[in-house]
Amino acid sequence: MRSIADQTDDELGGPGSVLVRQRRDHVELDRLLSELDGAAGVAQEEVLNRIDRLVFSHAFAEETVLWPVIRRVLPDGDALTLQVEEEHQEVNELVTALERDGLDSPERPARLRRLTEVLREDVRDEEDVLFPRLQEALSAAELRALGRRWELMRRISPTRPHPTVSRRPPGNALSGLPLSLIDRTRDVVDAGVRRVPDRFAPAGRALSQGLAGLAGLVERLPLSRTGDGPPTSR
Repeated sequence: MRSIADQTDDELGGPGSVLVRQRRDHVELDRLLSELDGAAGVAQEEVLNRIDRLVFSHAFAEETVLWPVIRRVLPDGDALTLQVEEEHQEVNELVTALERDGLDSPERPARLRRLTEVLREDVRDEEDVLFPRLQEALSAAELRALGRRWELMRRISPTRPHPTVSRRPPGNALSGLPLSLIDRTRDVVDAGVRRVPDRFAPAGRALSQGLAGLAGLVERLPLSRTGDGPPTSR
């Protein structure tokens, strides 16, 4: 099997194929990780925010749309997707810890290194193993149809870490829309805080924290946690 990194768009099913869409996000992630490596302080936080918005919506759509298909069409699909789900879970936990402990945490450099490692491992597992197997099992037309479904889900998926939410249906599907609305509102609020005069910033930060608390309530609902199992359940 050839890695999707080494194939043309036509070989992968055309521009609308889920494999082409996935690879496009992976290229952007690689660019952002390189930018993160040379950033510090507030600039580093801004790059991390862009990584978050890319990674979490991408992964949530994978878990909701792609992984159920892979588990259905591949005999070892459950084991293959579980490995990637474990990587997604670790990314959720690392970013949650980075947000919680802030810029001055002594553990921050090690967490950032590990985050970069896991994200790159995730890309390699998908491009070199998982997606070539999916490519063998589906036609080009099916890959394009799956790409449309994945793109739609990506546009309405959460953009922040939610480590206690199930990595599998029905919990992820049920929690996706409310968490997406909260996360995307927080994204707007946080962007505004960075632009407004300092005297208005505390109110914006308080609103963002309130939204974070609301997201935490959604995460802990029993329905949000259904469908998951060890080792990714929390």
